[in-house]
Amino acid sequence: MKPLIAVSLGDPAGIGPEIVVEAAARAKVRRACRLLVYGDLGVLEIARRIRKIKAAAPTAIERVEAVTALRLDAALPRAAKRCGEAAFRYFEAAAQATARGECDALATAPLSKLWMNRAGHLYDGHTEYLSELAGRPATMMLAGPRLRVVLVTTHVAVAKVPRLLSVDRIVAAGRVTAEHLSLYHGLARPRLAVAALNPHAGEGGLFGDEEGRVIAPAVARLRRAGIDAKGPFPADTMFAAVVAGDYDAALCMYHDQALIPLKLVDFRHAVNVSMGLPFLRTSPDHGTAYDLAGSGRASADSMEAAILLAASMSRTASARVAKAS
Repeated sequence: MKPLIAVSLGDPAGIGPEIVVEAAARAKVRRACRLLVYGDLGVLEIARRIRKIKAAAPTAIERVEAVTALRLDAALPRAAKRCGEAAFRYFEAAAQATARGECDALATAPLSKLWMNRAGHLYDGHTEYLSELAGRPATMMLAGPRLRVVLVTTHVAVAKVPRLLSVDRIVAAGRVTAEHLSLYHGLARPRLAVAALNPHAGEGGLFGDEEGRVIAPAVARLRRAGIDAKGPFPADTMFAAVVAGDYDAALCMYHDQALIPLKLVDFRHAVNVSMGLPFLRTSPDHGTAYDLAGSGRASADSMEAAILLAASMSRTASARVAKAS
């Protein structure tokens, strides 16, 4: 049977509803999986009209769980606290259903961290909530057709990154990446490129000592654990080797170090993956794009990619379990 993917609709004032209904109507998604959408029936109907998708059109959406019933006219709502509340409730319901094993994976449309927090849900994004729900930390990987990047630190000020880096933190990210790529991507021995923090990998300590003091010892520990990790490499040259296929993923020290190259080469097809959780979760690698909401012009490619990757990883893991038994 096709895997069942829980989909949270995202911020109803953003592009989430549109890209969900658009992706669900695409043939690749219909062939790959079934969707259980957590959201608002009125918002979905407006999104369908915006994308010119007829109610009787074939779709992967098997069922809709009406989490809220926003009072709407003929248009999507404007960004506001009530939208932050609705988006969080969609996400919470979909995540909890997936954690209970009712769905095979979770795919989340974009929500606004600002409006979610103003609604009283004090998380820095999806990942922090999922870590709390699962009782274990999640590691963020962004995966595209040509590049996978893993974040050792995520949404923090650049000035805080050096003091947040530790051997244990880098090793933990490397371990979960190797395990994830093996289990869900079928890579027997994943090859990890580990980025330096400073220009020229610190130039022997001239531009910083984190490479010798923290990153290199972490790489050595990963290698002793049997993980094919190499580095630290200067970030300005490392990504070319990863894109060329010499490595399966790049382990990056901070947010923009990872996301700038990823969005340069895989912008419309990149997927955010939460690794290390007891369930699968993906999302498109972009935000709510309020300026495009309601226009019908927002690309659904990354949402489609997120759903397809969730379905693919679910099938790979299921096949591996079946083979082992």
